[in-house]
This record gives sequence, structure tokens and C-alpha cells, in this order.
Amino acid sequence: MTQYLLSVYMVEGTEPPSAEAMEKSYKDVDVFNSEIQASGNWVFAGGLHAANTATVVRAGDAGDVITTDGPFAETKEQLGGFWVIQAADLDEALALAARATVACQAPVEVRPFQDEPAE
Repeated sequence: MTQYLLSVYMVEGTEPPSAEAMEKSYKDVDVFNSEIQASGNWVFAGGLHAANTATVVRAGDAGDVITTDGPFAETKEQLGGFWVIQAADLDEALALAARATVACQAPVEVRPFQDEPAE
């Protein structure tokens, strides 16, 4: 089975959801997580703090390491959480992402991991 990253994107600066909507989303995500764990598609998942809590680490021109306040990308959409799943093919991964986006009420990007190099 191929592993896929399901990335959840949050839009900075938008009106935050109500407490009731957040509670429903948390419950829906918990149900989704339980279902994909039971089905064998689960690898692991996690939610992230807001993008303004990020620190970017990069190699400098002189071989030094530079750290700066994040996020790395200058954009309104930032990674808010993710799932790593395994699926038989892209169609199955997209079907799981369709359920994930409904549960978390945010856009979900689906991207396959690169194949491991042959030994």
C-alpha cells in the first residue's frame, strides 16, 4: 500500500468558527480517526499550533544555520494538521480525504509519499 499525506489547511485571518462548530469538528474528526484506525488505513496524525508559532531553520550561504520566526511561506493558507494514511491507490486516498475534509471543515490536500529506494 502507498502512504499518503493528507494536509489540512487553515486560512489565517478568517473568522474563527464558533465554539459549537469547533466542538462538532473535534467530535467528527475523532469519529473519522477511529474509523480509519479500524480499517487499517491509519499510520499517524496530528494537529498543529497556529503558523505564527513556527520557527524556520535554514542553511545560510556560509554554511551556518539561521533560525527565524515562521511561518516559512508568506501566504494566508497554512498547514494546520495532517494525517499520514496508507491506501491501495489514489482513489482510496481521495475518498478518505473527502471524509476528512467534511470532518475537520477545512481543505485537505492529498499527496503520495515518494517510493522508498530499492536496496
